[in-house]
Amino acid sequence: MLELLIDILPGLMFLALVVCLFSGAPVAVMLMGVSLVFGTIAILLGEMRLVQATLIPNRIFGGTIENPVLVAAPMFIFMGLIMERTRIAEDLLVTLQRLMRVVPGGLGLAVVLMGTILAAATGIIGASVVMLTVLALPTMVGSGYRPSLAAGTVAASGTLGILIPPSIMLVFMGDLLSVSIGRLFVAALMPGLVLSLLYVAYIVLYSWLRPSIAPRAPRTAATQEDRKGLWLDTLVALIVPFALIVIVLGSILGGFATPTEAAGIGAAGALLLGLLRGRLSLSALADSADGTIRTVAMLFFIFVGATAFSYIFRMIGGDAFLVETAQSLNLGDWGLLFAMMGMIFVMGFFFDWIEITLIVLPIFAPIVALMDLGDHVASQNLVYWFAVLVAINLQTSFLTPPFGFALFYLKGAAGTLVSMEDVYKGIIPFVLLQLSVLALAIAFPDLILWLPTALSQ
Repeated sequence: MLELLIDILPGLMFLALVVCLFSGAPVAVMLMGVSLVFGTIAILLGEMRLVQATLIPNRIFGGTIENPVLVAAPMFIFMGLIMERTRIAEDLLVTLQRLMRVVPGGLGLAVVLMGTILAAATGIIGASVVMLTVLALPTMVGSGYRPSLAAGTVAASGTLGILIPPSIMLVFMGDLLSVSIGRLFVAALMPGLVLSLLYVAYIVLYSWLRPSIAPRAPRTAATQEDRKGLWLDTLVALIVPFALIVIVLGSILGGFATPTEAAGIGAAGALLLGLLRGRLSLSALADSADGTIRTVAMLFFIFVGATAFSYIFRMIGGDAFLVETAQSLNLGDWGLLFAMMGMIFVMGFFFDWIEITLIVLPIFAPIVALMDLGDHVASQNLVYWFAVLVAINLQTSFLTPPFGFALFYLKGAAGTLVSMEDVYKGIIPFVLLQLSVLALAIAFPDLILWLPTALSQ
């Protein structure tokens, strides 16, 4: 009986984790609690020595708190908040709306383009969704856009930053999988841009087929001075964020800086641009610093709990248990891949990307390391391909009810402007587009792997 308990202990720990996730308890506290309980059981059963348990604080500080790679996270967060507080992003959105108002679905296209630029410049989901909601949603609804289309466009565009680098999620994923974050950034760039392009194609096609759901703005007689002023405003509004994107992504793609160094450069660049625009006040600086500290504290609190959980899980034979369980299912490598993608998609209905990433990736990593997909994906590229597949999949977690965080950000900022029913209806086509990109990336791995391979040659 005791031997059976030892054999199934990793499975019981994983089951306890799943049950506790649905309890509503704070994720970090839950992770630490499960780790403490099963660590104690492992010591009593002789599966782990007490001296090994005392190494957990060292692992937390050495692997997480003192990890120089994770310094990129607060720098990217700070950069995004500075751009928001100094209204650089607001200027760009207003200009794009003016520029594209006569195009079919023009206001929607402006929101998608703005979401793409924000993603490449900041990667802060909550701030992006709220800002797009406040600035764009009233204009879209007031212009006659169907509320469901307007809400879906804003929510989906605001979440592009989870995939398009510099993404905070990719920073954590790269560290968890012990792979190059710069190469992971490059691998995720093309799928992110393809997803944005599909959003654009959907809005244009839908607006062209059914003009009543996204009416064009009436044409007005524009003088030469008006047109000149519009193009000048567009140029000024685009230069600022594009300068930041070139500084951050260009330095990474060109191999001039690591993601951590690029994050510091980006934060300094955002401060400089805000100063040059005359909008960098002490209150904006204080608000940005406070928001950064709060976000980072929440992320690292969960990271500490996940580190403790993964350490104890491995100590009691969790890696071997998962590999043996996966092999006993006789699904084959492709079957396991689809099973893992399905599990992540379903978990996205209930949990945030932070919880899914920090819990699932360390568990799936040993299985992925043993997979053999033949000529479809070379073994040395498998981990990058899988990581980006997970990132694309996790895009849906922001939009899928009942706990899609982007939906709550949007509804909270929109108030009575749109109903929750409109929000849920609006996100359906965008979730389908996200799953389409996931299918394309599985079927055609070069969508992910071509760019990093080309740049490395």
